[in-house]
Amino acid sequence: MATSNEIQQSYIKAAETIKNAILSAQYEAARGVNNIQLMLYYSVGRFISHYSRKAQWGTAAIATISHLLSHDMPGLRGFSEANIKKMRTFYEEWRELDAQTPEAKSLIQTSDLPEINSLIQMNEIQILPFNFPSTDAFPGNDFRSIGFTHHTNILIGTKSRQERMFYISLCAREHLTPDGIKNCIRQNLYAQRGELPNNFLQKLPSGSLAKRAILAFKDQYMLDFINVEELGARDIEEVNETVVEQKIVDNIKQFILRFGKDFLFVGNQYTLNVHGHEHRIDLLFFNRELDCLVAIELKTGPFKQIYLGELNGYLRLLDDFVRKPHENPSIGIVLCKSADKSYVEYMIQDYDKPMGVATYKTATDMPERLRKALPDQEELLKIIGSELNNNNK
Repeated sequence: MATSNEIQQSYIKAAETIKNAILSAQYEAARGVNNIQLMLYYSVGRFISHYSRKAQWGTAAIATISHLLSHDMPGLRGFSEANIKKMRTFYEEWRELDAQTPEAKSLIQTSDLPEINSLIQMNEIQILPFNFPSTDAFPGNDFRSIGFTHHTNILIGTKSRQERMFYISLCAREHLTPDGIKNCIRQNLYAQRGELPNNFLQKLPSGSLAKRAILAFKDQYMLDFINVEELGARDIEEVNETVVEQKIVDNIKQFILRFGKDFLFVGNQYTLNVHGHEHRIDLLFFNRELDCLVAIELKTGPFKQIYLGELNGYLRLLDDFVRKPHENPSIGIVLCKSADKSYVEYMIQDYDKPMGVATYKTATDMPERLRKALPDQEELLKIIGSELNNNNK
């Protein structure tokens, strides 16, 4: 077992190694490269995580190292005991982004190295680019562009990977302050937005508009005024889309009440003639809050990638030939019976127009016992009217 002197030497060596990494990175950081600072903090976090979690450092290790750094580098900021612990958390929570060499990784994965031998390895901290995954829509540029304090606030206030990525992109696009992103997390904006797969943050011109658009749409709508059985079918896919569309038009007030506030109905089968070609948009609305046209493509079956290309073309035509100069870019929603959200989120990033994909349920999708328990619309209105009259007496 290592002596107290050997442990103290280990702390001194650790502080010296971190100091060298700081000096190496400060040159680049002075040029305003936030990414370099993040890479430094991540690398220090990796270093501290290994030696504090897997080696034989005592409970006072990080406090001692912080004190030694401040003594050796007067005026150094950001390497308090609390901040170094945050760097460790930053690394551990984003361990998937580690781009270390196989040799360095093998060292990190070795948990039984004697501490005295570990001193030999404690010579350098590798500051490497983040290894962003190429298999999903990871917001790498957004990740690099926000500060360490922003990242810390996001890690403290969120639970899931998707939630973190949402706030990272929101923070980058809207240029939020650290307190600003904390406020968004307190407001639980991620949950309020529903889980509508969309590309609003990437494709709308401002973070503020994207934020409002996220709140304007749900991921699923209950169209309980559509009864498949009454339409003579066993399943919604057996029903012609024009029939479902007409049911929506016939019940447009109810549809808008379920869809959200500030929507104005422009028309269905909205026709655009461009270069001798006719295009028809299933449902067209205007949203006063967003100050933009909203095109809805209605589908009775599951989501298909081809729907995005079709809707992207409609949005281009609306922006070029219908949108007023003062209005924001048009937004499109594919409204279909079912959708794999992960697949939609992956595919939607390649399109240049702001779009989302939502699903809907009809009255037939409700459990039979619940349908039977609910009064029909006329009876419900009578009940509400009766209650209001009683309350006014």
